[in-house]
Amino acid sequence: MSPQKKDKAYFRSEGELIVGNDAARGPWSAEACHGGPVTGLLARALEAAVTDKRLVRLTANFLRPIPVRGFTIHAHIERAGRAATTAAATLRDTDGRICALATGLHLVVNSFAAIPTASIPHPVFADAVRGEFSLLRAPHGLPFFGNSVEIAYPPGETGGPGPTTLWMRALPIMQGEEPSPFQSLCPLADCGNAIGRNADWSEVSFVNPDLTVIVHRLPESDWLASQVISFWEPSGIGMSRATLFDTRGAIGVAQQTLIVRPAG
Repeated sequence: MSPQKKDKAYFRSEGELIVGNDAARGPWSAEACHGGPVTGLLARALEAAVTDKRLVRLTANFLRPIPVRGFTIHAHIERAGRAATTAAATLRDTDGRICALATGLHLVVNSFAAIPTASIPHPVFADAVRGEFSLLRAPHGLPFFGNSVEIAYPPGETGGPGPTTLWMRALPIMQGEEPSPFQSLCPLADCGNAIGRNADWSEVSFVNPDLTVIVHRLPESDWLASQVISFWEPSGIGMSRATLFDTRGAIGVAQQTLIVRPAG
């Protein structure tokens, strides 16, 4: 059993501030949040700003470390249309500095009788075997995001370097709230660079300054899967590309731009 259940959620409210629990902490700094739960908060703010359409695309830009000790998020509509609305969210630390910016595309939902769709092979959760996240102990030695998630691997997958598929079940984003389907996907979506890394953590760092998530169908299960491949170049620029699944099939994609550096 994962050590997931010590924290009930990644974040809690303290007055006007959103404060991170242990599970929200990233692996590299004891003071900074992991981008996945933060992206879930940005999705939460965008969904609250646009209530008449579905959030289908979110792009987050992480501009500086996001403090575990607290921050605020404010969202607003940029352009409202009949079929599509765009919104933006800004995350600021307690000194008023912008730490992250996000944009959302929200589309009206219809119900048509017969729309053809594509089908691709997808991992089967019933075949998966429980395992561990690729990084279980952070350099700072404190509890962090990697200790908060439950992991399962399809047959033949080990979690080692290279293109990889894994299943993940994460905590709720905000204490006392049930996350929306889009919010629940965000912790997994931001793990592509770790899931599909091309070398071990001790050899290369692969930080993502952004994340884009596009969902063509909302997830319907709490276990979600990511099938990832990463491209690293000698220029120090890379990309992680993930196809996302629920237990029924494909639901969308996630993409990260990467800053790749030799470790040490």
